[in-house]
This record gives sequence, C-alpha cells and structure tokens, in this order.
Amino acid sequence: MHPPRSPAAAAAMLAAAALLAVALMAASAAAAPWERADEEVRHLYEAWKVEHGRPGNGGDDRLRLEVFRDNLRYIDARNAEADAGLHDFRLGLTPFADLTLEEFRGRVLGFQFQSPRRNDTADEDEDGFGDQLAAVPSAVDWRRSGAVTRVKNQGSTGGCWAFSAVAALEGINKIVTGKLISLSEQQLIDCDRKSHGCKGGRMDYAFQFVIRNGGIASEADYPFSPGATGLARRERSSCSFLHHICEDL
Repeated sequence: MHPPRSPAAAAAMLAAAALLAVALMAASAAAAPWERADEEVRHLYEAWKVEHGRPGNGGDDRLRLEVFRDNLRYIDARNAEADAGLHDFRLGLTPFADLTLEEFRGRVLGFQFQSPRRNDTADEDEDGFGDQLAAVPSAVDWRRSGAVTRVKNQGSTGGCWAFSAVAALEGINKIVTGKLISLSEQQLIDCDRKSHGCKGGRMDYAFQFVIRNGGIASEADYPFSPGATGLARRERSSCSFLHHICEDL
C-alpha cells in the first residue's frame, strides 16, 4: 500500500497533468488544422493559375486542382505546427503547387551528368590547398552576407548546371567586389561548347568558359529563355551564334 501523497505533491502532479493536456491539445491542433472550404480552395487555385500562367482546362485541370488541394492541406498543417512553436519557418504556394512530389522530382531534379574528359580534373591537393580547406568553417550561410540573388526557376529543362555555376559566380563576385549582380545562365547555355546547352553540362566547364571568355554577361543583358522549342538567331558581343531556347523535357 502506497503512503498518502502530500498536498504539495498532489498539486504538482495536477499541474503537470494540466500542462501535458495543453501540450497534447496544441499538438493535435497542429497536426490536424481546419479544412478549407471547397470554394476557398478553388478561388486560391484560380488565382494561383493566373499568377503562374497555367491555363488549365478539362480533366487534367480537375486532377491539378486535387493535387493543389492536397499540397495546400500540407502547407496549412506545417504552418499550424509553426504557429504552435514546432517550427521556425512557414510554407507558401510556389510555381510547383499543382505537382505531386513524384512529378516534381521527375520534372525538376533532372541533372544530366557529363563524364569528365581526360586532364579536366586534378587531385584536390595538387595545388597545396588541402591544409587551407581543413581550416574553413563547416558551414557558412552567405544569404546573411547578401551574397545570394533571388530564387531563379529553370523550368523543366536540363540547364541546372548553368544555374548552379552562375549562383556560385554571383556569390564570389559579391564577396570580392561588394556588388551583387544577377548573371546570365543563358550565355553559358549558348556559348559553353564543352557542355550541351539545355541537355546537360558541367559546372567546371562553365567556370572554364567564363575564364576563357574574360567574364560573363548580366542576366539583364542576356536573359534566360525557357518554355519554348527550337533555336533563335541572336547576335551577342561574346557569343554570336545560334541561341538555344530551352525546351521543356
């Protein structure tokens, strides 16, 4: 038989139980937020289509609406968790809100690796950088230093190598010169003959092109051209041959 608990101990247990109940209620609310009305979801979907240029008609549009609804439900659930203090970030609608996770991976995560050519790569320690690399911090968030441009959208093309290389060039240019300038992925896609334009390429080839070329154009002077097929003739001071218009894969 257990000895009787003191009034103080009993009160402490009741307080702990009350706190636990509040925590469970908050977690339950975060895990199962309210369900948006169908009319609200449809209104958000139509506004989203206008913003992102999605015409959408017929059976596929009905399917896209349901995918959009499911993604919106996921966003609401995560944001409810953020409101309950479980996350320090919030989610929102993106240009991919009508895609399932599998569709997103298939369309966007399509890096096409190009095998390195002989003598294109060197050992990491060949130039004596091993000791220097060991001294750098494990992570740096260059966004806090203003060395990262806005998020760019390559569409469902194979030009990710150019976007990756340009992001690195934009950052190092900011670090060295103090100026953050959005640079041209399209110039790399057009002019780097060692890579394959919209069909894939390599970041190190892109860097080599910029060195040989003596620089790279700004995005304002040489913008990206996604979402169309074929080739267009453009004359550029640094690259005067056929201009690739990236085709959705």
